[in-house]
Amino acid sequence: MTRGVGRRSFLTGALLGAATAAAVPAGAAESQLADGPAPAVPFHGVNQAGIVSPLARQSAFLSFDVIAANRTELTDLLRTLTDRVRFLTGGGQPAPVGITGPPSDSGVLGASVPADGLMVTTGVGASLFDGRYGLADRKPARLTAMRMFPDDDLNPAWCHGDLLLQVAAPHNDTVLHAVRDLTRHTRGAMQVRWRLDGFTSPPRPSGTPRNLMGFKDGTANPSTSDTKLMNELIWAGKGGAFSQPGGEPAWTAGGSYHVVRLIRMLVEFWDRVSISEQENMFGRRRDSGAPLDGNHEFDPPDYPKDPVGTAIPLTAHIRMANPRTAKTDDNRILRHGYNYDLGMDSSGNLNQGLIFSCFQQDIQRQFEAIQTRLIGEPLVDYISPFGGGYFFALPGVHDSSDHFGRSMLG
Repeated sequence: MTRGVGRRSFLTGALLGAATAAAVPAGAAESQLADGPAPAVPFHGVNQAGIVSPLARQSAFLSFDVIAANRTELTDLLRTLTDRVRFLTGGGQPAPVGITGPPSDSGVLGASVPADGLMVTTGVGASLFDGRYGLADRKPARLTAMRMFPDDDLNPAWCHGDLLLQVAAPHNDTVLHAVRDLTRHTRGAMQVRWRLDGFTSPPRPSGTPRNLMGFKDGTANPSTSDTKLMNELIWAGKGGAFSQPGGEPAWTAGGSYHVVRLIRMLVEFWDRVSISEQENMFGRRRDSGAPLDGNHEFDPPDYPKDPVGTAIPLTAHIRMANPRTAKTDDNRILRHGYNYDLGMDSSGNLNQGLIFSCFQQDIQRQFEAIQTRLIGEPLVDYISPFGGGYFFALPGVHDSSDHFGRSMLG
């Protein structure tokens, strides 16, 4: 009897709660979802947006096979791509059409397209410089197909590509709208090879966003406000202190090498590992992001005072990736990490992980040197790289008369 009364009381309370919710004016409910568009990110410039820009909340990485029949059609493709990106990143009213024609815009963002902080970063893969378009002598000096490392499990269907688009914005509908628009207008000249959507988490509670292993990702990035450092580490054709012999083609100035790695995280396995073991594998505290010999996230680890790895194990990820020596200074990269979630795999396991994205002046000197040091690190038992590629992010579009790849095409 007591349980019956309790149950009736619960149901009565639930019904009252539902009635109260139903009585809330529609406008009040909508205001909870309101999140206005972000301001436009400038499209024209020496460099493309999305390289040294702050990370956006939402992203999509799309690799394409170019199917343009010849160099003229390739040029038309890049002009069309430029025109669409210029419009989408600036926002505005879609072009009018006749009453019998299909609409020029999907309408996903409403009658007028907001810029909403959209950034589209365009890159080309080594395969674009084969014999199809007469570009073999214009290939960036250090652009190759992505190599396989010993701990990789690469799936060819998720690797490489002639052209890469990194689409990023604060809101997912803005990203999806741009993806839909760009693929619609270029369908006859390129087709999607692989695609993966990602997101970054808000700082929790502060500092650098976390990956799906619970650790902060990107703490040790070089400062993008340091122009000299960016010229030495990120921009091609700058001839900085770390640049190698064998110059780049003149057209590459203002571009950057872009590495994308699709990495599945075995999160259910990872969640059974003790916190101390997790921290030893990364070399950082999970709660604060501080190195194991420090107190705050941005404290630099002091490896000379810890030569045998008493505080930070010699096999820790941060120590192997960036030993912080004079010899490894030129290996530093600008790392952008996006989380992804693909639901479940065929075995019912969570399919989650990281879209690792980084920019640099020289893939071999920087990313590959780091990745070689990381071969066999303890983390390899909990991750499985399965795709991605090497690309060259094109120089920026200088003005309204310029277009992606104009200097490359000659």
